Amino acid sequence: MTAAQFEIEILNSYKGLVVLNAYAELSFFYNPIGAFPKGIYFVTIKENDGPNDKASALFREDVYRINVGISKTSYEKHFGKKPSRPPKGGIVSTGHDFAKLNQLTPHPIYAWLHWVAILNPDADSIPLIKGLLDESYALVLKKYEQKMKLL
Repeated sequence: MTAAQFEIEILNSYKGLVVLNAYAELSFFYNPIGAFPKGIYFVTIKENDGPNDKASALFREDVYRINVGISKTSYEKHFGKKPSRPPKGGIVSTGHDFAKLNQLTPHPIYAWLHWVAILNPDADSIPLIKGLLDESYALVLKKYEQKMKLL
């Protein structure tokens, strides 16, 4: 699946999303009625290295990374305890190869926030990614509801 196909799949599967090109990546926010400037981060698709995010070697042709925020419990099920926040411009220290294709890894920068990533998932990985997206979407709905109560 290409990055563009993944974008279409996300937009067809999850309602209430706003898509912005933010921080050199396609960012999907949940913001169904435009109550917030951006909304609640849901998922991102990154196709280019950024100044502080080169661990995935996205300079390679047709390589992209899906990034998803999941629950602490789910993160720990996949990877154990979350790593410490890296210094500015650094990556988390987990021992993972963040440039390996089709392998779920902690997010190279935001793993400390329970974000995970995968480069160019293949057909066998799609069910795993879909499950993580479903979990993330449920979390986003809860966060949005909590934020709306504060308005």
